[in-house]
Amino acid sequence: MLKKPLQKCKLVGKERNVVVDTYFVSTREIQLYYADTDMMGVIYHANYLKFFELGRTGFIEDIGYSYLSMEEMGYYAPVYDITITYKKPLRYGDQAFVKTWVELNDGIKTIYGYTIVNGGEEVCAVGTSTHIIVRKDNFRPTSFKKAFPEWYLKYEEIKKK
Repeated sequence: MLKKPLQKCKLVGKERNVVVDTYFVSTREIQLYYADTDMMGVIYHANYLKFFELGRTGFIEDIGYSYLSMEEMGYYAPVYDITITYKKPLRYGDQAFVKTWVELNDGIKTIYGYTIVNGGEEVCAVGTSTHIIVRKDNFRPTSFKKAFPEWYLKYEEIKKK
């Protein structure tokens, strides 16, 4: 598994990853396209789920791991549950960011927290996604803690407390 040390504060263009109180938050800019809008001219609601995925995979990369390497080792991390609450619409032309952190990590499931904000830092949506680890060959759940002990410990170190 590829791993690199966690940087507590990283500034890369408009992407800012920071430690907030006692937990790590990854931030990714979201590219909003005209094709993402609905008839009302706002970003279609289902696209926010893609934005959550952008945040989750970016979070994993920021702490030095790779979802692709997980798959190569014979595992998937499917969505078990997802929640989203819409607060303010995003529109084509808006600047937007997804902020991601680990809300809960119990060794069986991991809950990621998300906040989507516009360029003015106004909250547009909040939510969570719950993931479990399954084996590729039989899709049976397995312990994240046992399959990826170092990754699990990193989440314990940086999760929201």
